[in-house]
Amino acid sequence: MEKVLIANRGEIAVRVVRACRDAGLRSVAVYADQDREAPHARLADEAYALGADTAAASYLDAAKLLEVAARSGADAVHPGYGFLSEDAGFARAVLDAGLVWIGPPPEAIERLGDKVAAREIARRVSAPLAPGTEHPVSDAGEVVDFARRHGLPLAIKAANGGGGRGLKVARTLEEIPELLESARREALAAFGRGDCFVEKYLDRARHVETQCLADTHGNVVVVSTRDCTVQRRHQKLVEEAPAPFLTAAQEETLVAASKAVLAEAGYTGAGTCEFLLGEDGTISFLEVNTRLQVEHPVTEEVTGIDLVLEQFRIAAGEPLRFTGPVAVLGHAMEFRVNGEDVGRGFVPTPGTVTRWRTPGGPGVRVDAGIEEGGVVDGAFDSMLAKLVVSGADRQQVLARARRALAEFEVEGVPTTLELCRALLEAPEFTAVDPAAGLGVHTRWLESGTPLRLEPWEPPAEDPLAPAPALRAYTIEVGGRRLEVALPESLAAPAVRGPGGPARPGGVPAPRRRVKGAAARGAVDSSVLSSPMVGTVVKVAAVEGREVAEGDVLFVVEAMKMEQPVKAHRPGVVRRIAVETGASVTRGASLCEVHDPDDK
Repeated sequence: MEKVLIANRGEIAVRVVRACRDAGLRSVAVYADQDREAPHARLADEAYALGADTAAASYLDAAKLLEVAARSGADAVHPGYGFLSEDAGFARAVLDAGLVWIGPPPEAIERLGDKVAAREIARRVSAPLAPGTEHPVSDAGEVVDFARRHGLPLAIKAANGGGGRGLKVARTLEEIPELLESARREALAAFGRGDCFVEKYLDRARHVETQCLADTHGNVVVVSTRDCTVQRRHQKLVEEAPAPFLTAAQEETLVAASKAVLAEAGYTGAGTCEFLLGEDGTISFLEVNTRLQVEHPVTEEVTGIDLVLEQFRIAAGEPLRFTGPVAVLGHAMEFRVNGEDVGRGFVPTPGTVTRWRTPGGPGVRVDAGIEEGGVVDGAFDSMLAKLVVSGADRQQVLARARRALAEFEVEGVPTTLELCRALLEAPEFTAVDPAAGLGVHTRWLESGTPLRLEPWEPPAEDPLAPAPALRAYTIEVGGRRLEVALPESLAAPAVRGPGGPARPGGVPAPRRRVKGAAARGAVDSSVLSSPMVGTVVKVAAVEGREVAEGDVLFVVEAMKMEQPVKAHRPGVVRRIAVETGASVTRGASLCEVHDPDDK
């Protein structure tokens, strides 16, 4: 293994590029059109265009990825996480092409990637399990029958997926049909399959997991436990290692169950076994993520083990360097920096990062996939970076995290940074006494938490600023076809405007910006607007139909997340402005809701 194709983007692609350099391997990056200037494309030894601006036609196109591997002379493929990382078909195609697959065998991905099959494996090895369906459900009636037998709440989950996508929690029988439809839609968009199964949902539970490594020589090791309880929409926001406030018996159960499940599945590589921990101490197996996890850095910080390098070693057929218990020293936390408007319900918000200042100092690590001037694109995941803080114990980590988050500056797009700062002042999360324990659960942020943040207001747009334009050139360097994109402004003369400094192309700089309502114009209270940039995936609004405040009229998807858009007032639906499949901008009119007497 000498040259690794990284079939991914963003911070995980940067992470693997750096691991390649540490291991003395050459790295090959791929990029969609909008990632041409991204850090992962620039830092890799080689980078190749995928010639598309959507996930489906770029990072999810297996044929294109394998064609780049052949052109570049790569002899191995690292899939990162997301995209094709848990696609057994892609893993098999990589192996069939004579390349090294840096991940588990396709057969293990199939056994564990299908959540229903994974539950069956867990059942065979007596891992703790909540009640669930043995096969994907066929319709909403089957889900309702399960709810009547086992009670509410219940979780509707994508059979092939992860990362919280395709996961919905039903608390009433009436909402089951809509939630099943939404889960299937999200699963199909993110993973290519819409199959879903159902299991009993443990309310007010913690989310705990084990980071595991398994080699081709039969060794399975649990490297550390983690806690990933602070979530929104069942997607993690804050993770820490080791999982705090576990009893010795609970940790023993997690470790034993994880080893048994992976051994039964014939697993090799890095993987994570996930569990729920109920308020009463009940443990229930959730799933196995057959890939590297987003939160792997916290395990690295408390063990000194580079998990990506271990993936390289295992893929090369080498045995694990350790087979007994791994020493865990200190504590670590990871805070995900997502491009989302927390004040508007974590709405993903694309845009340009106009300021990017990362923190430093003892115990601080930042894994980022973007930099100042970079564009957060709605076609991809909303995560921009991960702030990882480590220290001698949880109390020191909390103190260092407050310092690091205070130093972290991002402008141009909303982020989850302010929420993370507020979280570190919440006694429910900041406990350091085992007797007090954690006061948070997986739905804590969405169930009455006192953390209330104001919606983000974007800076007023400059009406005179021209959109940046690129001109692409094709060149050959050493016989390899390369694309070079240059701003057209480089060829345009700089002209000093009558009222201000020079601007490319002869456009004078504006003297001031208009903010607030004056910039946005008058607001029509009847208009229901899109809360974000995205694609309309469902239109429930019907012209002339009377609706109540809070009724779901549209569903908009962006960055792999669906956002229901509800009626902002009671009234009658008029002037529906969009249809399913339409692209919308933030603030675009979706429809109008008028008083019944209005014509």
